[in-house]
Amino acid sequence: MKRLARPFWLGGGLLAVGLGILGVALPLLPTVPFFLLATVCFARSNPAWERRLLDHPRYGPPLRQWRERRAISRKAKLAALTAMGATIALSAALAGWPWVLAPVLACGASGAWIWTRPE
Repeated sequence: MKRLARPFWLGGGLLAVGLGILGVALPLLPTVPFFLLATVCFARSNPAWERRLLDHPRYGPPLRQWRERRAISRKAKLAALTAMGATIALSAALAGWPWVLAPVLACGASGAWIWTRPE
């Protein structure tokens, strides 16, 4: 069964890396969370690719911090919360409909979870 699931894990990892690479260029698409997902997928399908992500000079340190201590750096927290706040403000300015804003505000509440993670 494990052998049959390996291509699905590999596909999920490749998709997550692709979305993470898009996140490098698109400011509202997160990069590191997709790379975190990719490391989980590659751990189950291709450990060499998992190691390459963990050893990456830019994205490796936050991936290892999360894996080892479930920690997010203060700089990353501020960047995430700033982006979330800007998205909520833009949504409130453009949408105006309460039924549209409710899910956006609910997602914004996840900022409290981000802020409470260790550094």
